[in-house]
Amino acid sequence: MSQPPAPHDCQISPEVVMERREAHPLHFLLKIESVSLLLDGTDEKYESLEFQAGDHKWRLIIYPNGISNKGRGGYVSLYLAMASTSSLPADWELNVVFNILLFDQIHDNYVSVRGSQRRFTALKHEWGFPKFITKASLKEPSNGYVMNDICVVGAEVFVTKSERTIECLSLLSGGSPYVQKWEIPEFSKLGLVWTSEEFIAGNHKWTINLYPKGNGGGKGKNVSVYLSCIDAKASAPSAHDKKVKVNFSLSIKNQFNSKRSKCHASDHWFSSSASAWGWSHFISLDDFNDPNTGFLVKDRCTVQVEISVKGSPPAAVG
Repeated sequence: MSQPPAPHDCQISPEVVMERREAHPLHFLLKIESVSLLLDGTDEKYESLEFQAGDHKWRLIIYPNGISNKGRGGYVSLYLAMASTSSLPADWELNVVFNILLFDQIHDNYVSVRGSQRRFTALKHEWGFPKFITKASLKEPSNGYVMNDICVVGAEVFVTKSERTIECLSLLSGGSPYVQKWEIPEFSKLGLVWTSEEFIAGNHKWTINLYPKGNGGGKGKNVSVYLSCIDAKASAPSAHDKKVKVNFSLSIKNQFNSKRSKCHASDHWFSSSASAWGWSHFISLDDFNDPNTGFLVKDRCTVQVEISVKGSPPAAVG
C-alpha cells in the first residue's frame, strides 16, 4: 500500500507573521486537558474534531513529537487539514489563508501564527508548521501556554474566492488576406451611415460602416469609413471580452485610375470597448464629390477592404 502524501510546510519566514491578540479564534478552539500525557507519550499525532469554515470542513492535526525529520528535535508540529473531501471534484483546489493560535493563560491573550496563502488540493491537503513551538517553550510555566496541565489552541480559516482569468492567445502568420469590395449606387440618397452586409474573415464577422457626410471630427467636411468587428461588439466588457488582432486597409477606389485610389491602413486589437476602427477624415467631401477625381462617378462609389487576422484569444476561463 502506498503511503499518503506528507503535509506541506509553512516555513517560519517573512511570509509568516507572529503576533499577539486578545480576540478568540473565529472558527475552532481545542482545549487539551492532561496535555503532558500527549506531549510525553508515544502517539504520533492527534486529529481534532471536524469544524466548518468557508463552506468546507477542516481539522487540526497535532504532532506532539514533530513530523518526520522536519520537526524532530524537541518541536511540536501543528497542521491544518481538509476533511471530508470525497464530495469534491477530482481536480478540486482551494486557496486558503489560515491562522493557528496558542492561548497564553497568564496574559489572557493569544499568540497567533499566520501563514501566507496556501493551495489545498487532493495531493496537498495539509499545510502547517513543522516547528510550531519547542516542547520546552510550550511547557515553560512563565509562558502561560500550559497551566494546570491544560493547553488551548485554535484555528481560523479563510477561503479566498478565485477570480482568476486565463487567456490563450493564438498569433497567426502567413496566409492570404481577405479582400472584398462593394459598389454603392445612388450615393446621394444615402442616410447617416451606409453599412455593408456582414462578411467573415479569419472566422470572425465584420462590416464596413461609411458615413457619407462624415462622423466625429470629420462630420460635415469628410467621408468617414470604419471597419467593425461584429463578434467583439457583441461581447460584454469583462474578463471574457473577445479580442481580435488584425492588419487591414480600407479603400475608396478611383474609377478613372485605380493607382489613385484613396487608401488607409492600420493594425488594431478589436474588442467590445473598441469594436470599430477607421478614419473620420478618410477623404474630404470636396475631393470625393469632384467629378474629375474619379471617386464618385454617376452617383456610384466603390469601397474595398483587405483584412488579415493576426491574433485571437480563442477562450477565456474564469
